[in-house]
Amino acid sequence: MPLSWNDTQHIGETLYDNDPDTHPLELRFTDLHQRIVDLPDFDDNPESSSEGILEAIQMVWYEEWKEDHDSEEDPYAGS
Repeated sequence: MPLSWNDTQHIGETLYDNDPDTHPLELRFTDLHQRIVDLPDFDDNPESSSEGILEAIQMVWYEEWKEDHDSEEDPYAGS
């Protein structure tokens, strides 16, 4: 199934599945963007993203990350 920028939930979950140890809030948006366009199923115009879309994807990834990591590992917990 091809992914587009509208598939924020699926993209965020896929990024977590591909790299469960990386804290998503420590990635720059340029690095996040590259990871997304490098996904094998991603089939959208790379220039069609926005800060809001990247943030939504990052938050999905972060929620997935938090489920599997202790809050003591999270420097952003409680922020």
